Amino acid sequence: MKRRPTAWRPPHLPEPKRLLDLTLGSALLALTAPLLAAVALTLALSRPAGGVFVRDYRTGLNGHPFLLSSLRTRLFRLDLLSRLPHVVRGELSLVGPAPLKAGSPAGAAPWRQLVRPGLTGLAQVRRHSGLPWDETPLLDQHYVEHHWIGLDLAILARTPGRALRAFNAFRLPRGSVRVP
Repeated sequence: MKRRPTAWRPPHLPEPKRLLDLTLGSALLALTAPLLAAVALTLALSRPAGGVFVRDYRTGLNGHPFLLSSLRTRLFRLDLLSRLPHVVRGELSLVGPAPLKAGSPAGAAPWRQLVRPGLTGLAQVRRHSGLPWDETPLLDQHYVEHHWIGLDLAILARTPGRALRAFNAFRLPRGSVRVP
């Protein structure tokens, strides 16, 4: 796999992708923190055992494992928003392949270790596009081989719409008409 040459930048400045993760990730974390705290409190009051967070080791950049924590909820994809601290810390990126469990054979693919795993990615925004589900690894690999800040911004722009469509598909009663 051939890596594109990168433009020179002063060594004290982060790369543009990391800068985007830091600025947008911090802003999103600040905006969603009250909501996430309320959901965590609600979960803590309603769950007798098991805790509020799910913790699992995932494979990160350069194959390094890290402990991923997320809320025990799929409601409005709040579990993904609860991973924003990992973005700010640099364990995850806003955009990248999904973080796979540490030790999984797919996570050991050399191309996967070249980028940080992400909250959203090309495979996630293309999930309901009619492609067979087994195309996800190919979409992840395509992203790794061709990623740039413009592609990240395009994926980030499509993510809220995809999340809303998935939510509407989940909550519509049977026989309802879906609006495209």
